[in-house]
Amino acid sequence: MQEAAPPQVNCPTCKRQTVYSRSNAWRPFCSERCRRADLGAWASEQFRLAVPASAEVLDEAGADTPPPSDP
Repeated sequence: MQEAAPPQVNCPTCKRQTVYSRSNAWRPFCSERCRRADLGAWASEQFRLAVPASAEVLDEAGADTPPPSDP
């Protein structure tokens, strides 16, 4: 019985097709260069996760918060 070919994925950095298997030490990236470029982008805050700001974070930033509503 033949073993199935490992899946091909696009490298998140350069978009080239690359093998997603244990034989690729940098998976899901195609190379160490692309892996490091992605890490550098996260470290320099080029990528950010969108999270709604809480009232506490807004207070620390000096933003106006709406007054509490009466029940």
